[in-house]
Amino acid sequence: MYAVSNTSQKNTIVNKKDLLAYFFVAGTGALVQLLTSSLTQDWFGLTFDQSINIAYPVSLIVGFILTKLFAFNVRNTNQTRREMIKFVMVAMFSWGVTWFFAVGSLHVATNWLHIPVYRLQLSSAKKTINVNEMVCYIIGQGFSFMSNYILHKTFTFKSTGFYDRLKALITD
Repeated sequence: MYAVSNTSQKNTIVNKKDLLAYFFVAGTGALVQLLTSSLTQDWFGLTFDQSINIAYPVSLIVGFILTKLFAFNVRNTNQTRREMIKFVMVAMFSWGVTWFFAVGSLHVATNWLHIPVYRLQLSSAKKTINVNEMVCYIIGQGFSFMSNYILHKTFTFKSTGFYDRLKALITD
């Protein structure tokens, strides 16, 4: 475990309670993201990488609300605006992480490793799922999960003084 302070489990970067709560919150956001991406590909004919760029902002809204309410014990901090700004900053970084690792791993699998495209036919919905894209998307989300957890725990939902410095810079 990496500790910010040795005095309290609450101050450690990785503690079981926060990690488990964040896993469920992030899992819900990931499901929203996967469903939105799949639906935008089907309904609007978007490409894989375009659908990621539509789905991520949708899951960002769901993610902030759920993270604020259920993860990191910050439901009643009265700093929602501050946390929202920091959350969006972290989310913008993580959006890039998700996109980079999802599209990058698909590129590696397809062009370097020459893995054939696997499709799964859902008979009841008459829908075909590109398993390669789904697995690569989950890889991107896994890397995003790791960076999000650490950044939200140590930056977004922790008073670092950053928001006050940013606000002073903007208003001066």
